[in-house]
Amino acid sequence: MPDKRFVIPRQDINREAFAASIPDFNRRSEIMKTDMGYKCSITNIVRLTEQEKLFQLHILESREREIFRFRPGQFLMLELPGYGEVPISISSSCSNHEFLELCIRKAGHVTSALFNVEKGAYVAVRGPFGSSFPMDEMSGNNILLIAGGLGMAPLRSPLSWINEHRERFENVDVLYGVKEPSQLLFTYQFDEWEMINHIRLHTIVEHGTAEWNSRTGMITDLFNDITINPATTYAIVCGPPVMFKVVCSYLDKLGIPMNRMFVSLERRMHCGMGKCCRCMVGSTFTCVDGPVFDYWSVMNLKEAI
Repeated sequence: MPDKRFVIPRQDINREAFAASIPDFNRRSEIMKTDMGYKCSITNIVRLTEQEKLFQLHILESREREIFRFRPGQFLMLELPGYGEVPISISSSCSNHEFLELCIRKAGHVTSALFNVEKGAYVAVRGPFGSSFPMDEMSGNNILLIAGGLGMAPLRSPLSWINEHRERFENVDVLYGVKEPSQLLFTYQFDEWEMINHIRLHTIVEHGTAEWNSRTGMITDLFNDITINPATTYAIVCGPPVMFKVVCSYLDKLGIPMNRMFVSLERRMHCGMGKCCRCMVGSTFTCVDGPVFDYWSVMNLKEAI
C-alpha cells in the first residue's frame, strides 16, 4: 500500500490571474508572484554518493511547465507533504522546461525523508527565488568556475548555460575539490564537459585513495595548473562559506576585481521570501537580495561568511 504521506491529493485550484504569466524577476515587488506551488512528480532518482542523490522532477500541469522559468544560481523551496520544505539550489539547465533536477544531501528531517521516497512520489516546489549569476555580462570573457564539495550542485546550472552557449565564452576552467574521491559529484559528465564542450576540468581531493591517480591537496593548489588573465576573467565560486575567503582572497591577489567574482550564499536560505528573517545579514535579506552576490558586496556584509 503506497505511503500517503508522500502524495499530494489532486484538486482543482483557481489560480490567480498573475499565475498565467512569467514573473519579471528584476522587480522586487514581483517576489509574491513566485510564491505559488507547483505540484510535481519524481520521475527519476540517481544516487551520486552515499550522502547525495539527484532528483528529477516533472511539473504536472502543462501550463505551469510553460511559465516556470529560472536563471542560473536561483533556488526553490521543495516541499515533502507531511514533513515540511527546504531550500534547494536548482542544478538543471534553464532551457529544459520538462524537468527540474535537484541535487540533495541527506542532512536533516526533510532531506532524510526524501531519501526514502521512490519514483512516482509527489512533491511540490515554490519559486524560483533569489538573484542569479550574470551570465550575459560574462559573455566574451574567460570563465573560472570553482566548486568545493556540494558546491558543484549550484554550479551545474551556470555550467549548463555555458555548455549551451559555448561560442559566447573564451577559455572555461572548472576547479573542483572534495575531501575524498567518493564525494565527487556528476562524474559521469566529466568527459562530456571536457571532450564535447572544451571545458578544462581540474579535480583535486584532500585525502586520496589507492585508486585515485590525480591531484591531492587543497583546491587553491589547482591555480598552479592554469593561466589567468585577470582583465578578462570572471569567477563563480560555490561551496562552504569558509572556502570563499580562501579562494576569493587568492583571486584578489591574482588581480581579478572583486566585482568580477560571484559567490552563492544559498546555505543561508530558509523561507526564500524575506519573511522569517533567519537569513538576514545586517539589514540585508540574503534570500531576496541574494543568494548570488559579487565578492565586493559580501566583504561589506558583516558576518556574511
